[in-house]
Amino acid sequence: MKYTYEQLAKMIDHSLLHPAMTDRELEDGCRLAAEYGVASVCIKPYAVKRAAELLDGTGVVVGCVIGFPHGNSLTECKRYETELACRDGAVEIDMVINIGKALSGDWEYVARDVKAVCDEVHRHEARVKVILETDYLAKGGAGLSADDFKRKLCQICERAGADWVKTSTGFGFVKGQDGNYSYKGATEHDLRLMRESCSPRVQVKAAGGVRDLDSLIKVRDLGATRCGASATVAILDEYRRRQAAEEAGKM
Repeated sequence: MKYTYEQLAKMIDHSLLHPAMTDRELEDGCRLAAEYGVASVCIKPYAVKRAAELLDGTGVVVGCVIGFPHGNSLTECKRYETELACRDGAVEIDMVINIGKALSGDWEYVARDVKAVCDEVHRHEARVKVILETDYLAKGGAGLSADDFKRKLCQICERAGADWVKTSTGFGFVKGQDGNYSYKGATEHDLRLMRESCSPRVQVKAAGGVRDLDSLIKVRDLGATRCGASATVAILDEYRRRQAAEEAGKM
């Protein structure tokens, strides 16, 4: 295999963010994350304390979403939500930018919003991933093409202190003219663009649409170090199946 099991498992932030997820499902998801040895669980704010209890000593850390999924909370609400999450045991924070402000070209607001969360996160010696929600940026905005718009956001996030820039929430559904909703999530183009737009200090996280082992490997090849996934079992069981077949072939 091109990568070890641990290299790929430790890319995965196991996503436990479905709005209808029950307490039992959240707890089972944490236990699954520990069983498969992933990097983290990405969880809702109210569940952080329980997740931290369940994952203590497992090597799987707790990540929490902030201003999720549309980034529309007041900056001070995002900062305070971050403070509470870190107090409850989150050591990674996935925040959503204010997408409407970004598309309006209010770069100063966007920078302040991101910096407020980054500063709070780092005060707790935690790390922060800033979500751009690329599906909403496909047409660009504020007089910039889509690619230039995303480049500018990456640069703003880096200056504000982001440890990662992240493509998507997994919930950025775009309504078409026919009334149906579509979603792309992390694309090869956007991952390349985001990696090129940041210095090596800032990592890249893919989220949305990575549902199988080959997709996870592709994401790693493109330079992403983390990937949000709810298909963790399917991805890592497929790795074990291929590894076993490979080893059997050598016997």
